[in-house]
Amino acid sequence: MNAATPLWEIAVRLLLAVILGGAIGYQREISEKPAGLRTHALVSLGSALIMIISIDIQPFLGLARTDVTRIAASVVTGIGFLGGGAIIRQGSIVRGLTTAASIWVVSGVGLAVGGGLYFASLIATLLILLTLTTLKYVEIRAVPAHRTIQMMAIDNPQQLGKIISALGEIGVTVRTIDIEPLEGEGTNVIQLGLQIPPDVDDIRVPAQLASVKGVGEIHWISRPMVRERSNGS
Repeated sequence: MNAATPLWEIAVRLLLAVILGGAIGYQREISEKPAGLRTHALVSLGSALIMIISIDIQPFLGLARTDVTRIAASVVTGIGFLGGGAIIRQGSIVRGLTTAASIWVVSGVGLAVGGGLYFASLIATLLILLTLTTLKYVEIRAVPAHRTIQMMAIDNPQQLGKIISALGEIGVTVRTIDIEPLEGEGTNVIQLGLQIPPDVDDIRVPAQLASVKGVGEIHWISRPMVRERSNGS
């Protein structure tokens, strides 16, 4: 029969789970994502607690040795529902996939901490933070000339032409167009795939669109350049 985990070590594991989950959540918080510091800290803490229960419930109750991963495995399923709540679909546009993935992976960090795999949980946290920060800039620079932007526009046959003309004035080419009418509101959700010349700052694109009468709620769908954080997806 396995000996129960010492109380001090349980406390350390739970505290470390909150710290590591909170570190990841803080990054999402400052990026203004719906699931931030508290959500990630709680997911990590809960996952660690469930793993500790899985390990210590047998010696505590005097049960025969069983597979300790069975209870912990339920975390993976449960987190799938929580992560699904972070995904938002608006027409053909899907948002929140990265946030959902961060919730899912932070549960793995919590399970690792709860199982006493401190090195693995620390390295995983560093890699997660690296992926959410540094790799974002790598991804941006991999396709610097292509962006997708969304806006709300009044339902007018000439409106799309005005939008395309306004973008053409600053040298931006429209590559793809996706229009979804909002029933009963007299407006359309317009998503444009743009080709932006290297000499055109991303900040100019939303500003140029905002100058078109009847256009509003403009924001990037694909990740913008770093300098354009205020209009980020």
